[in-house]
Amino acid sequence: MSTSLIWMIMIAVMVLSFIVQTSLTHKFKKYSKIPSNMTGAEVAEKMLRENGITDVKVISTKGRLTDHYNPADKTINLSEGVFDGRSIAAAAVAAHETGHALQHAKDYAPLKMRSALVPFVSFASNIVQWVLLLGCILINVFPSLLWIGIALFASTTLFSFITLPVEIDASRRAVDWLDASGVTDVTTRPMAVDALRTAAYTYVIAAIGSLATLLYYIGIARSR
Repeated sequence: MSTSLIWMIMIAVMVLSFIVQTSLTHKFKKYSKIPSNMTGAEVAEKMLRENGITDVKVISTKGRLTDHYNPADKTINLSEGVFDGRSIAAAAVAAHETGHALQHAKDYAPLKMRSALVPFVSFASNIVQWVLLLGCILINVFPSLLWIGIALFASTTLFSFITLPVEIDASRRAVDWLDASGVTDVTTRPMAVDALRTAAYTYVIAAIGSLATLLYYIGIARSR
């Protein structure tokens, strides 16, 4: 793949990323105005109970769209607007994060693989840009350094792609439960699906962007 084509892909990814992030913000703001019969915290707690999970805590965390499940301490961390929010957007986000807790409880393979990679990927993310920069500067003196940087970056790219099925499956579990529990109906179900699908697009774009960047550095290394 030519360098010019890779640059075109990277520019397209940046444009798409901006569009999707803007759309995501707009849709969550829109669906936050659609009332739900439960708060986000209540959704998460009920979903856990109905799946027989008793060792996961639901807690509130500061920030906006900072919601996440932490498998290390088994906590579902919901942003304040989601934790206390009584809307379709809050219900969808809470159910999605609880979907990750269900994955953990059922030993969902992609989640186990992603969790196993977290320590190394965290380490790689902290140093990879410096290694790549030095690798490019010293490419004629120490060409192996750039390949080391590429290997580190490849681990983050792999992590991005492993994340995709994890996020998609969590959203599927969320929508199924919201339907079965009566939190959503024929009118509000498409709203929950739309919000979660748009959020998933951010992971798809991030994975494509990571792959394009990886190919760019491989192209540099091979050309030298």
